[in-house]
Amino acid sequence: MTAQDRRRWWALGALAVSVLAVGLDLTVLNLALPALAGSLHAGTGDLQWFIAAYSLVLAAALLPAGLAGDRLGRRKVLTGALALFGAASLACAYATSSGELIAARAVLGLAAAAILPLSLAVIPVMFTPAEQPRAIALLGGMTFLGYPVGPILGGWLLDHFWWGSVFLVNVPVAAIAVAAVAVLMPESRSEQRPRLDVAGMLVSAAGLAALTYGVIKAGQDGWGDPAALLTMAAGAVALCVFVRLELRRGRAGRQPLADLTLFRSARFGWGTALATLVSFTLFGVLFGIPLYFRDVRGLDSLGSGLRLVPMMVGMGVGLVVGQRLQTPGRGGAAPRMSVRALVTAGLVIMAAGLTAGTQTTATSGAGFAVAWLAATGLGLGLALPAMLGAALSELTPERSGSGSALITASRQVGATLGVAMLGTLLSAVYRSSLVLPHGLPAAGEAAVRSGVTSGVAVAHAVGSDELLASVRSAYTTGLDALLWCGAGIAVLSALAAVTFLPGRRAVGTAAAAGELAGADGASARPAGAVQAE
Repeated sequence: MTAQDRRRWWALGALAVSVLAVGLDLTVLNLALPALAGSLHAGTGDLQWFIAAYSLVLAAALLPAGLAGDRLGRRKVLTGALALFGAASLACAYATSSGELIAARAVLGLAAAAILPLSLAVIPVMFTPAEQPRAIALLGGMTFLGYPVGPILGGWLLDHFWWGSVFLVNVPVAAIAVAAVAVLMPESRSEQRPRLDVAGMLVSAAGLAALTYGVIKAGQDGWGDPAALLTMAAGAVALCVFVRLELRRGRAGRQPLADLTLFRSARFGWGTALATLVSFTLFGVLFGIPLYFRDVRGLDSLGSGLRLVPMMVGMGVGLVVGQRLQTPGRGGAAPRMSVRALVTAGLVIMAAGLTAGTQTTATSGAGFAVAWLAATGLGLGLALPAMLGAALSELTPERSGSGSALITASRQVGATLGVAMLGTLLSAVYRSSLVLPHGLPAAGEAAVRSGVTSGVAVAHAVGSDELLASVRSAYTTGLDALLWCGAGIAVLSALAAVTFLPGRRAVGTAAAAGELAGADGASARPAGAVQAE
């Protein structure tokens, strides 16, 4: 490996750690909410906005951030976003009021909106088709690793330090990433800098923000809430207008904010759609499982997080095996397994793991949880990088930033919908499965029906083992319904993969398929890399 090769991989490693920090930030805050409520005198509305401010800005800024990378330079925008992420994390850690924390969380979302898509965007520019499966596996693995690691790290920090420590850990990570990206990553941008699509930026930001807010509100207040339905409808209308604007702009010969013609490609369209469905399912599962371990099994936050380690291990094994099966052989030979076969196999394994999980009871042993969580993680690790590779392979370095933003925006919407919709399913089944004892006060009954955490607290307060058993059994029944739904989505996704994804073809652009080695035997510069400095 040459010095230039090492620089590229070290730069990608720095980005992978940054993506991990973004993933941690999405989950670790939930654990800190009780401490924030006391320290900042935050009400329920404030607590909701601590989370929503980040999600709304992240969704709204994804597409413009991708275009900014193509236009201004991906290294430049990434460096600025990483610096902003570190500064915003510092502001979050030392916020003295709810308003300050909400504002800092919004800035944090803005920085994450550039980090997530541009980390993917540099892969087609920096790496050859032969190297891309490995790069995608590393980055994709880190993207999802942050979600189960968040409860583990957050639980440990909150047990030993004050609530600001969950944000403070991002600061050194961001500082290291800024230095590594600035020194090691070559600059790249579109040769013909795309003009600003102001109308597209405004309409897409409004549509994604409104849709995200509506889904979050529906998850909190119910899917019959008029404000939630109205906001979601407004977001959907805005996104339809956005599609019309972008298609008209493309037909007029002007570069759109989002090249929606990419969806005509089966690899991009189905790769993105399947990755979105996986995000939908995974985030729903990660919403329900920690509460099972904490409130049904009686573990603390750290113990609940540690129970997710088998999923992480399974995912790691899947990532390693999957990237080896997708790496082209010597002389540009085809990979040992096609994208279609690998994605289908991963989704089937994931479905099997989730189906096994539906047999979870309030007294299931640790070994049972280890088995089905590891199988689910294994399937995820096999399928996800291949999906992303299929979509990324259709992106030219000219528009890799905006194309990657389109992939990331789809997955973000899928994740938000997964938490809200699967969480609503779990809550509905939980409430319908409760058997409440006679004589329970109305206030206590309302608290029990509101959720498993309140239900367990009320059962302990009144000293009713019967109520405690009912609450735990009802939640487990709801979790089983959630897992059945997730397994069904995985099966349908596997059928879609085997039907619509193209067959054997190496990850990477077809035009670059043979450009695997330079004249001196070193890896050649990736095909189509533009304005690398």
